[in-house]
Amino acid sequence: MADLKATGASQGKQTLVEEGTHFKGSLVSTCPIVVRGRIEGDTETPSLTVSETGAVHGRVKVGTVVSSGEIAGEFDANTVQLSGRVNDNTVIRAQTLEVKLSTTEGKMEVVFGNARLEVGDDPAKPREEKEKKGKKGEPAPEGQPA
Repeated sequence: MADLKATGASQGKQTLVEEGTHFKGSLVSTCPIVVRGRIEGDTETPSLTVSETGAVHGRVKVGTVVSSGEIAGEFDANTVQLSGRVNDNTVIRAQTLEVKLSTTEGKMEVVFGNARLEVGDDPAKPREEKEKKGKKGEPAPEGQPA
């Protein structure tokens, strides 16, 4: 129940982008966001649900993503559940990634296009820390002490 209080779901509050709505810009919400329409831009929320008719394109910082719609851009999340479309040039950084597949006929196909998935380490950990580890053995620039 603590998770529900943190996302505002215990009070039934949510930000809804309804089908037929196209939002462009930065969207920050302390409540869960449900997308049935389209969001283009920066989005920050504790929880993001993208319905089959929904689409989210841009930079997204979120606790949990559940998508059966379309996503594109750069997603930093703790948990991601995908059963929809992931467009080309999409980056997903997550501690947990779950891909759900289902079909009503024959074979299943998963198409990620040109996507980069980073699963495991805390996505909030700055990339600079990882890069610094790789530069320890480099010599000091000229004119500076080693």
